[in-house]
Amino acid sequence: MNQVEYPWRLRFIWLLMAIAAGLVVWRLIDLNLTERKFLQRQGDARMERTVPLVAHRGMVLDRHGKALAVSAPVISLWAQPQELLAGSDEALEVAIALDMDIDKLNARLTSMSNKEFMYLRRQMNPDQAQALLDKGIKGVYGQREFQRYYPAGEVATHLVGFNNVDGRGQEGLELAYEDWLQAQNGRKLVKKDRQGRTVQDLRILQAAEPGKDLHLSIDLRMQYVAYRELKAVVQAHRAKSAAAVILDVQTGEVLAMVNQPSYNPNNRKNMAINSLRNRAMTDLVEPGSTVKPLTVSAALMSGQYTLDSEVDTSPGFVRVTGKSIRDHRNYGVLDMTGIITKSSNVGVTKLAMSMPEHSLRDTFYSFGMGQDTGSGFPGESVGVLPNYAKWHPLNLATMAYGYGIAVTPIQLAASYSVLASHGLKRPVSLLKLDAVPEAERIMPEEQAQQVVAMMETVTNLGGTGTLAQVPSYRVAGKTGTVHKTGQAGGYEDEAYTAIFAGMAPASQPRLVCVVVIDQPQGEQYYGGEVAAPVFSRIMAESLRLLNVAPDNLAPNQE
Repeated sequence: MNQVEYPWRLRFIWLLMAIAAGLVVWRLIDLNLTERKFLQRQGDARMERTVPLVAHRGMVLDRHGKALAVSAPVISLWAQPQELLAGSDEALEVAIALDMDIDKLNARLTSMSNKEFMYLRRQMNPDQAQALLDKGIKGVYGQREFQRYYPAGEVATHLVGFNNVDGRGQEGLELAYEDWLQAQNGRKLVKKDRQGRTVQDLRILQAAEPGKDLHLSIDLRMQYVAYRELKAVVQAHRAKSAAAVILDVQTGEVLAMVNQPSYNPNNRKNMAINSLRNRAMTDLVEPGSTVKPLTVSAALMSGQYTLDSEVDTSPGFVRVTGKSIRDHRNYGVLDMTGIITKSSNVGVTKLAMSMPEHSLRDTFYSFGMGQDTGSGFPGESVGVLPNYAKWHPLNLATMAYGYGIAVTPIQLAASYSVLASHGLKRPVSLLKLDAVPEAERIMPEEQAQQVVAMMETVTNLGGTGTLAQVPSYRVAGKTGTVHKTGQAGGYEDEAYTAIFAGMAPASQPRLVCVVVIDQPQGEQYYGGEVAAPVFSRIMAESLRLLNVAPDNLAPNQE
């Protein structure tokens, strides 16, 4: 009986095996014909990844195309804490390669063990980062980024500003033009292996768009000259701070803007908060005697005075509501030029008191004080220019010689630019202009030229600014030595701000330069002693760089 049943059982087993084989074949056919695309999508989903296409931020350039801010490629290393385990040999290897404290690394890995991303080190040198990535340590990855680098360093940093580690503008024009400079990263689809390495680029999902370049108005050559001279005078006179500005009279462009103290934007580890301010744009100073040419301008434009009008300044002081306003000595009768040459407080006070009470303030405002310059610089101050419904005589008198008001160095430069351009006012530009902007007539041309001629006497023999002279060029300007206000109110007897504001060549001004030195120490503190020589050296180099023709050659030089 067993011999009869055995062949039947064997045939049954073979039948089951045949059915199973048929099912496998049918399933293979089914998978390849009906579910092929689904399986391919599932496989790709496990191997295909979307990765960013990193675009670089736009460059910041000077007017001649020299780089002030560029973006260099770097690699940021990151870890997946679920793969790079705390206390592992791999973690120790990473710590050694990156010169990290192993205990701190393990502590971070432990605290972030439930996370999928943790930075190990940002913005590394690509070669150094790749050396670690080539070790193939599980859980360690790299991503391509860009790091901002500033070739001019501290020379242009107050104007250019800087970015944070994520590439966003934090100060200066990097902040002001963030939308213009910022790049738009793209995306691409790639195929990766089990170790996370890219083995095939599949397609671009979104193209990357680099940021647009920003061309500034400054001339880096002049910027270096101004920075060198300003730093030297601060060190020589142990000043608290300083600022200098150079404006192109013909266009309103800023050709140089420097400040002290400064900082290196490429190394901000020891950066002091006090060094961050662009003082030429944000810090306020009482301009003192540097506004006297504007007071004389107001007098001429009022129609009450002419070039030959005279003012009696005897006996060397004038009483205004119980306060004595004094000159250094009794200058007697002075014409308009003499008031500027001698820097007579009494003279400008009598001019201001004789005009309608709003005339002086309105003139200062029309020259650009009490308002921003239109530069677009973030945090620019508008200054302080009072506008009383009823003017107290003492307020009017002190305004005439630059007290009770406050300006930024750039405002003072813009005001002098009106005189230098023969009465035309243009907005200040920190960007390179393709065309000369339309100007507004502020003052009759003849009167502006008369005031410039008055200011030229300041730098000639007998004036207070002879140290501002520039060889082979005629210079017009005005000194200012201003008592600083104390914390308890009132003015300090031993704290001064030294200022010189001027233009050259005086026959047809091309450049305006303002130099402000805050609290110079020692025996020299007058604007004519401290700020005027800096103006002279900066202006001499700047005129040479621009190839401006001399207007004061000696006969044997012509």
